[in-house]
Amino acid sequence: MHDPARLDTELLRRIYRAGAAIAPLTDRIEAERRLPPEALAALIEAGAFKMALPDWLGGAAAGLPTALAAIEATARADASAGWVVMIAVTSSLMAGWLDTDTTMEIFGPADAVTSGVFAPMGRAAPVTGGYRVTGQWPFASGCEHARHRMVGAFVEDGGPPRFRCFLFNAEQTSVVDTWRVSGLCGTGSHDLVIDGAFVPPNRCFSLVDEAPRPIAPLLSVPVFGVLASGIAAVSLGIAHSAIESLTTMATRRPTGLARRSLAQRELVQLAVARAEAKRSAARAWLMETAQAAILAASEGDAPVPVGLRARLRNAACHAVSESAAAVDLMYEAGGGASIYESNPLQRHFRDVHVATQHLMVTPSTQGLIGRIMLGLETDTSQV
Repeated sequence: MHDPARLDTELLRRIYRAGAAIAPLTDRIEAERRLPPEALAALIEAGAFKMALPDWLGGAAAGLPTALAAIEATARADASAGWVVMIAVTSSLMAGWLDTDTTMEIFGPADAVTSGVFAPMGRAAPVTGGYRVTGQWPFASGCEHARHRMVGAFVEDGGPPRFRCFLFNAEQTSVVDTWRVSGLCGTGSHDLVIDGAFVPPNRCFSLVDEAPRPIAPLLSVPVFGVLASGIAAVSLGIAHSAIESLTTMATRRPTGLARRSLAQRELVQLAVARAEAKRSAARAWLMETAQAAILAASEGDAPVPVGLRARLRNAACHAVSESAAAVDLMYEAGGGASIYESNPLQRHFRDVHVATQHLMVTPSTQGLIGRIMLGLETDTSQV
């Protein structure tokens, strides 16, 4: 069995091959605002969407370090593809809360792809044999590719509202085309609408009050930590690609009135060095903490300690902000050429600054981490 704290090199080789197939499709992915069939097929063949699942579901049982490296590599090829993989991997963790038969039904097929919106934007009314769920959920990344879609809702049964997650067949939901945005355009993060659809008890669960079955290593890390670090991995992939884009641009022969290439300019040299330092240092801390979290979880039945969970979230927030800073340096170093649609730097700039807006990695989250570090009373249920 593969050690979840070590990188699964075979899986990563498949991911790199998928990235090579996806990279030439970046303009098309952005224009169509979704992954084209070729990109989807390459990722399915690589096992990207099921990498966190156990082998009896066709997965690779990837640990957190491997999952982050795979997401980062995909985002390096195309940011939207990396984001869709990240959402699918995170959503696949719901397998830990489902019974075996339901898990096999949903994740057994080789081309199983899931998506989900954890935010409780809907309401669920108890009825005979289950619930009826109604609501509208924005930011449903990758929903157009998903056979099954998960949403969060509050159960309304006369008592205090209870947050639960509900899993639906794609046909029970409607997609509203709302994803016309500045960056990560190809993620297809439209709104999902559900109007009183029925869901049985075996397709609902609580991320807060119920512990998952330990069927895969990634389930030993709190799901919100996985989500935050996944966003960080996407951001690091974008930063890596931005540095490569600027380097390629800077080493071209000067044209027009320019006497020196960008590479010969001292400020550009400094910007490249600083950007790489930011990216590499942030990545090292994230991967080090991811490894520590998975090792702590494997040492016994005790959950990952709160302090380590907080450290993982802090490393994720830091990686996102440092990735954005690295991209900004590259965008500025590119000068006026950076603003043209034909220059990938403008897309890297837009993509990374959409990632920074996710609630899991905003400054308010780092403030929460600071409270924990200072020993102040803090709700740690979503850390």
